Amino acid sequence: MVTSRFNVVVIGGGPAGLAAAVAASVDGASVLLVERDTRLGGTLKQCIHDGYGVFRYEENLTGPEYALKDILNLNQTNTYVLLQTFVSRIVKSDNSFYLTLTNRFGIVQVEAKSIILATGCRERTARLSAIHGSRPAGVFTAGTAQYYANVLGQLPAKRAVIFGSGNIGLIMARRLTLEGAVVLGVYEPKKEPEGFLRNVVQCLNDFDIPIHFNHTVTRASGTGRLKSVELYRVDKNQNPLAGSMNRIDCDSLIVSVGLTPDTELADTLGVPLSKDTGGPLCDQNNMTMLDGVYCCGNTMHIFSLADDISESGDIAGKAAARYMSRTRQLIETNVSKDFLYVVPKYLDFEMVFDEVVMYFRSRESRENVVVKVLVDGYEVCSQEYITIRSQETERISVKFNVALNASSRVELKMEKQSAPVKPGKDDEE
Repeated sequence: MVTSRFNVVVIGGGPAGLAAAVAASVDGASVLLVERDTRLGGTLKQCIHDGYGVFRYEENLTGPEYALKDILNLNQTNTYVLLQTFVSRIVKSDNSFYLTLTNRFGIVQVEAKSIILATGCRERTARLSAIHGSRPAGVFTAGTAQYYANVLGQLPAKRAVIFGSGNIGLIMARRLTLEGAVVLGVYEPKKEPEGFLRNVVQCLNDFDIPIHFNHTVTRASGTGRLKSVELYRVDKNQNPLAGSMNRIDCDSLIVSVGLTPDTELADTLGVPLSKDTGGPLCDQNNMTMLDGVYCCGNTMHIFSLADDISESGDIAGKAAARYMSRTRQLIETNVSKDFLYVVPKYLDFEMVFDEVVMYFRSRESRENVVVKVLVDGYEVCSQEYITIRSQETERISVKFNVALNASSRVELKMEKQSAPVKPGKDDEE
């Protein structure tokens, strides 16, 4: 079997993988992009609403338009693309990776110096949400319902209940309504929406679709097709309250209860995962704890914006193109109790030359705060935020103007501002 050799193999052709492939190729690497679908673009292809590219392209684009710009950028490079191709095996030997790829033409063996995992994420299903029942037809994840409506042109529901208030669930509430379906309500177990507030306004309020907080769906009933769902009010620990059951007749249940990184390939390679994000632990160059393996996009952690997903691909692609086997000098990034997590979890302090982009999530939604980055107690960076929502990813660019060493302590802290933060340009937009 003939083995093809590349400097970088990117696995996944969504916004992260496209950005990574372009960045690596522009940096002079020979690049192979592997995508299992028939077309590039990932889930952007089915996201026909706008809101993409405001930061990256300074345009308000739909998902397909955003993907097209990325694909056109890719076409300007020498990247080799394999569509409808699956990675069935990855083995590391010496300083190279050997990938076995399977497609309609047979089996292909590829050797690479470095690989980038851009496999995206998966939706949490009804079973993961502890919804009981006899598995009737009509129970969809929000992404699946979106695929039916926007790609296949089929209406998946006539009377729908939406469980969870993730962004795609909110957007599908509007989409189904526009197509003539009746959305009976959105039911969210928490006390505030999981999606963007602008989506609550534009997708629910503007269409008189009610949202009910502190409610959960416990059972989907029906023989053959869904007939009804059972709902309960929940306490602060999201446990159903006795005597609060309500039954709603419907033919579809749309589940929008969150995403989780797709780490199947990372698991096969033995890449250590973060218990906080569910994705691989990595340094500021998006290299995982396994030398030569990089990650980006929702494989790394769940982002809020496609623009940030692409940015993470830029970082991984550039670093992977320049990869050379060496012993990294890693120090941990620490966070105060106000944070859920920060990415990257580690800094390779001998490679900190430019600005380091750090992504984080707050443990609680807060207003008028400042986030500070400290090195051994010395403030190297701070940024003010009018609001921070626990459901959304924030970013901060840090220029380390002090020397880092093995004993340095890097920490992120969040403090309340005594006076309200004045809106900046991004906030006004």
